[in-house]
Amino acid sequence: MDAVAYRAWAVGSQGLGATFDADETHVTFRVYSSSATRIEVWLYDQPAGSSEKASVALDVDPQTGIWSKTIAAADLAAKGIAGTIYYDYRAWGPNWPFDPAWKPGSTAGFIKDVDDAGNRFDPNKTLLDPYALEVSHDPKTTQQPTDEIYCSGTQERAVDTGQQASRGIVLKPEDVGLTIDASAKPTRPFKDEIIYEVHLRGLTKNDPSVATGQRGTYSGAAQKAAYLKSLGITAVEFLPLQESQNDTNDLKESTDGVNYWGYDPENYFAPDRHYAADQSPGGPTREFKAMVKAFHDQGLKIYVDMVYNHTAEGDVDAPGDIGRLLSWRGLDNATYYELTTDHHHYWNNNGVGANVNTASPVVRQEIMDALAYWKDALGVDGFRFDLAPVLGNTFTEGGFRFDKLNANNVLNRAVRELPVRPAGGGAGVDLIAEPWGIGDGTFQLGGFPSGWAEWNGFFRDSIRTSQNKLNVAKTVPAELATRFAGSSDLFQSNGRKPWHSVNFLVAHDGFTLRDLYSYNNKQNNQPYPFGPSDGGSDNNISWDHGDDSAAQRQAARTGLAILMLSAGVPMITGGDEMYRTQFGDNNTYNLDTDKNWLDYSNAQTFASFFHFSTKLMAFRDAHPALRPAEFFKGTDSNNNGLKDITWLRNDAVEADAAYLNDPGNHFLAYRIDCTESAGDSLVSIYVAYNGWSDWVTASLPANLPGKHWYRVADTANWMESRDNFNAPGKEELLTSNSYALAGRSVLLLIEK
Repeated sequence: MDAVAYRAWAVGSQGLGATFDADETHVTFRVYSSSATRIEVWLYDQPAGSSEKASVALDVDPQTGIWSKTIAAADLAAKGIAGTIYYDYRAWGPNWPFDPAWKPGSTAGFIKDVDDAGNRFDPNKTLLDPYALEVSHDPKTTQQPTDEIYCSGTQERAVDTGQQASRGIVLKPEDVGLTIDASAKPTRPFKDEIIYEVHLRGLTKNDPSVATGQRGTYSGAAQKAAYLKSLGITAVEFLPLQESQNDTNDLKESTDGVNYWGYDPENYFAPDRHYAADQSPGGPTREFKAMVKAFHDQGLKIYVDMVYNHTAEGDVDAPGDIGRLLSWRGLDNATYYELTTDHHHYWNNNGVGANVNTASPVVRQEIMDALAYWKDALGVDGFRFDLAPVLGNTFTEGGFRFDKLNANNVLNRAVRELPVRPAGGGAGVDLIAEPWGIGDGTFQLGGFPSGWAEWNGFFRDSIRTSQNKLNVAKTVPAELATRFAGSSDLFQSNGRKPWHSVNFLVAHDGFTLRDLYSYNNKQNNQPYPFGPSDGGSDNNISWDHGDDSAAQRQAARTGLAILMLSAGVPMITGGDEMYRTQFGDNNTYNLDTDKNWLDYSNAQTFASFFHFSTKLMAFRDAHPALRPAEFFKGTDSNNNGLKDITWLRNDAVEADAAYLNDPGNHFLAYRIDCTESAGDSLVSIYVAYNGWSDWVTASLPANLPGKHWYRVADTANWMESRDNFNAPGKEELLTSNSYALAGRSVLLLIEK
């Protein structure tokens, strides 16, 4: 296998990284910097704690800014590197030119920490290759528990990091295991997905069905594929899996300095070694790909949460603090980060670090290369993008402007080049944006280009307000109808469809479904292992439905039913199906404990809720009418006497504009004509939502000739002993044309 085939994902990207040739006799190192005046590759035979075996200066192509050197494997072997090759870079530039007298730990050649062009070169900081395919270890370890040494500035600029810093690993084709079979990937249309957002470690770390050594790993997750399929889940969305600082999470019983979620990437290509049971060189890559195969064998897609708005290098935190130099910053600060106009500081639209300079062609290409690698080499089926408006930023310094029409930004290149999966299914990827950031112009819900799905925060807030803020805040039936029907106000005008709305009530950064209805306020100051967790929103639109836990469970069932019976693509968080709690903590980013990992005993403790959840998801999967490819028109296209959707009052009269816009009305029902959906066996589906606190009697709409209404589900407490659900074929025939619906509940009927 030649180098081009080995790195086929990088065709057209200038082949950056460390690559063996076809016969593995030479390895080529290629790294980009437009501002460096000298770059050296330092080579090691150990992952950490050892001195270099060799260092070699790279040559630069002034036209491309690519520095490179090809080295014979035999020469490396002669210097003591006969096995795995570990490497990093040292770089010099205008603020710190090369001086032949320099040696690690000296300041020879130093001029200033940062110059007016934004250069922050410091040759005492060894730098991880941005294109490394695996990483040896995290910057902070047992031996190096703090990260001050990676900073520059008066106190740290002469501190050498050569023995402590992360190192890239040069992988050979045989190191990375099986080749992903593209033909085995699920090709299901995105509109048919039910997404399960979960932390990979948390999925199995507390799971007794998984062997101890495999809990919390890619291998452990692979063993849950059949379980997830049995739930009715079709796509699993993992929180970030790119290398981030988490090796030290288990070193002390505290949340201090813990990074559980992983939203601080150290590298865009390498699967996080912390999540691998096999941590040998190539082990994380092999194990990740084996997990992908296990999910694909069950027909499940894998999505990965990608963070391209900030990095683990952080921000300049205080005067004189130069920030961490781990990789990008030490190679070409002004290319990789958006600077303020004086070039001495950083622009920040994400709240946790310097903006990645996504208006730079170099950065755009790196992101595209990384996405292609995760898709083609690692087998991922789609991506969710953290704080995605930053990807549409057109400013290279000093500001923010979102431009979805720019053909060269990542938003549009991803649609074209990966490419996005066609509407009817097939090869490609699914693209999901978190459509907001921090600061003016960053809230872009509904504003992404064609091909992009978006987390629908309006769906979340409207349903939460209706359920939890009765008599406190107003949600008119028209608003609910818009959200139930796929949010045409957000997605229809630019040609997108109902399924571009990813509907959710909760996500990782907030309450669980259970906690949404069990707490009035966040409970983030609890002692370890329940917390403490700083931050977290104070505007949760949550409500404790009372000391009666049955009322809390009813509210959770009602919310889940609304989610699964609405047009769009539903997303739940891991464990919602079994009534998981985070004990009221709504910002568990630093909580890597068994109080935050999934607790599978809940499936028995709350068996009725668990069964309700799985039956509800199975019902959605069985009925294409709930997953429309187009927005409802409110017309009868097949002349059977039913509109594609009809909005109804509790007296079975069609709701007019006056009813729908009256905040005093809390009942809303809709009837979907299933005969207009190919493959649906029903005549129609009737869903009624009683958002009022008391019972309401609903008149049922007249059936078509020879047809009858059958009860499938009722989320009210009275039906909990029966899992609030009737199995297919066992639905209850209704003999009355009216129905008493409990307060804060949902009724689901079918007509057949």
